[in-house]
Parts: sequence; C-alpha cells; structure tokens
Amino acid sequence: MELFLQVRRNKTTLFLDAKGTATIFKLKQMIEGILKIPPENQVLYDSTNSQKLDDEKSLIDCGFTQQNAKAQDPAQLNLAVIVDGVLEPVHIDDYSTPPELPDVMKPHDGASAS
Repeated sequence: MELFLQVRRNKTTLFLDAKGTATIFKLKQMIEGILKIPPENQVLYDSTNSQKLDDEKSLIDCGFTQQNAKAQDPAQLNLAVIVDGVLEPVHIDDYSTPPELPDVMKPHDGASAS
C-alpha cells in the first residue's frame, strides 16, 4: 500500500511517498537524502496529535492509511532537528497567499463593449 506524506519544517515542505510497511527510520533516511540531515538528528511528529513517532514503527503502526495519506491529500508530519545537542521546537511557517490577480486577468461577465 502506497502512502503519501508531506514533511514540514519552518518554510520547507517535502512530498514523499512510501510503502505502509516502511519504518519511520526509513522515512528519516529519505529525508536525509534530500536535506542532508542525519536520521539521528531528526525527530518526526504526527501533525494531527503532535505525537513523536518511534523509529522502529511502520507507517501503518503509526496510524497512516490510504484513507488519511492520499496523493491528493497527503498526511502531514512535522520535522524538528537536533542542533548542537538541542532539539529545536517544532515550527511550521504558514504558506504564503498569492497576490491578487491584475484586472486584465480577472474573469469578465461576457459583455463586450462596441
């Protein structure tokens, strides 16, 4: 069973897919390949209940299923990093909002001026 996840930290969002039987440690290894942060310096949390995820457990054991980790609606995990022996607090920046469309790009009511 393929599960889809987004891992967020500060302004960074990673989109990952993994088998339901993959362990949290395997997920950390995937993150290491992208962010170059060793697995032992990563702490992953389930964003729905802020619970720390155990390295030995599988994604299924942590409650992730095809119903809550879909491609169009991935499950969110929060990442905190241990820097110089200190675990940083979980911090997730809000996504930015796009600027308003210029008038020339806004839909018109279909009336044409003659």
